Amino acid sequence: MERARELSRVVGVIMVAALLIPVLARPAAAASAVCRSSSHPALAARISGDIQAARRGRVSSVAVTVDAPAVGLTCSLNGSQHFDLASVVKVTILGALLRKALDQNRFLSGTEVARLRAMITRSDNAAASALWAELGHGALQHFLNLAGMRHTVLGPGGVWGLTQITAPDEILLLRLLLLKPNAVLSPNSRSYALQLMAQVIPSQRWGVPAGAPTSLTAHVKNGWLPRATHGWRIHSIGCFTGHGGGYSIVVLTQDNPSMLYGITTVQAIARAINRDLNPGATARVPASQPYPSWGTPDERIPARLDG
Repeated sequence: MERARELSRVVGVIMVAALLIPVLARPAAAASAVCRSSSHPALAARISGDIQAARRGRVSSVAVTVDAPAVGLTCSLNGSQHFDLASVVKVTILGALLRKALDQNRFLSGTEVARLRAMITRSDNAAASALWAELGHGALQHFLNLAGMRHTVLGPGGVWGLTQITAPDEILLLRLLLLKPNAVLSPNSRSYALQLMAQVIPSQRWGVPAGAPTSLTAHVKNGWLPRATHGWRIHSIGCFTGHGGGYSIVVLTQDNPSMLYGITTVQAIARAINRDLNPGATARVPASQPYPSWGTPDERIPARLDG
């Protein structure tokens, strides 16, 4: 009789354990679901796995967002993490100036046009600083409010490179450039911004274009900044237009030991995403190879703030 009761207890423990295993497994499964799509769940699962595989073994801290409306897919990894935005903030400066011109019912001045081109296509810092000062925090914050970028914190004073950003906020910014129509930027403003981002010089076109079909146009802006803590910040944001385009990718990273290391991390992730979103592509953008300028900081942070 005692033996029968003992056997019954053992069976009960086994049954409870069997019931608990799926429950305990659910958080891990949910954590790996970086991407979601109700209409294309298999695609979402594949991109989720490939993003995780691309960053496996890397020391980089990474945040990723993807917005692909055509297939109803969104991805978010470490979406609440803040990063020093570095030169990626120049797209926000661009958007804020375009919005200010709309509010004032005027065209851009010749000086503004020249500065915007220099700031976006070759990441000119003097141009960025002049436009940042012209706009002031008031106009910049007004644009952020209109764009719904609630987790973005403008850099102190004139130090635009220390603007704090999250990957989801950057997707909101890119969505404004692609979404037509919208209440923030006019069609002409959006077209102008995309045109500039499509003309970034070759040495600065690394990052999210890696692996994209060559038939698409990549509109990109990157940022690279080393600091005393968390090493190199290496960021790339971009959107893609053309047949099969209409999607955006944001990859933000820090804790990189070098610029090249960070770019390698970003491009591995971007290549996986672009490949999965465009499985039938026959020609793809190769990963950028190092340029002599790589390793030179895009900007200098005042010593009193570099901590």
